[in-house]
Order: sequence, then structure tokens, then C-alpha cells
Amino acid sequence: MKSLDHVVVLNEAHARRLLREYQRYCNASRTHLSLGKDTPERREVQGPERGAKVIELREVFGLHHRYERRAA
Repeated sequence: MKSLDHVVVLNEAHARRLLREYQRYCNASRTHLSLGKDTPERREVQGPERGAKVIELREVFGLHHRYERRAA
């Protein structure tokens, strides 16, 4: 797993927490080609009417990022 290549795993509990967070990220935020570039947990398409400001949301303890539109 690529995420574990970038952290020092301290113990089993820490590894489990990292893997749980990565699984949540993959199901809620990471797009999959086989799903038509959607996520397993469906999410709303955010068009320009949602807001002009794009913000960065840190995921998996800052190893990955997701972007959303917000009203300015």
C-alpha cells in the first residue's frame, strides 16, 4: 500500500488506524475508473453554482487531499 510507504508505523494499533482511514478515503473520496470516475459511496457533483472558492481537505492524516467548492 502506497500510504504506508510514507509513514513510520509505530505499532499494530497505529497501523490499523492508518488502514481504516485509508479505506474510508478510498470509499468516500477516491475515484474509480470502473465506476465511471465516481466513488463507491456516491457523492454529489459540485458544479460552479455551488461556489467559486475551491478548498483543500486533508485526508489520511495529510497524505492525500480532496477538493470541494464552497461559497465565497
